[in-house]
Amino acid sequence: MEYLDPVEVSPDNYKLLLENDQVRVLEMTLKAGESDVKHSHHNETVYFQSGGKVVVHLPDGGTAELEPPDGFVMWHEAWTHRVQNVGTTDIRAIIVEPK
Repeated sequence: MEYLDPVEVSPDNYKLLLENDQVRVLEMTLKAGESDVKHSHHNETVYFQSGGKVVVHLPDGGTAELEPPDGFVMWHEAWTHRVQNVGTTDIRAIIVEPK
């Protein structure tokens, strides 16, 4: 899998908060109606400070609809995707990727 760094390919949506030998921490913001750029994550834990309604677009053309509430925490194995905010609220999340 080619790794597409979200901070590099979608800098309007992803900000690097911390990186060291152990972990990488990102902040993700996605305004209502906005979509980020196709990107990758290593295994990740995501904490949604402000949730919303999203469609996740997968490389094989498939999609998944999610509606994480405020305060929701999820874990996902390494993957590549694009996220589209189809709701009416802005989404903010903290992403933690162990190295």
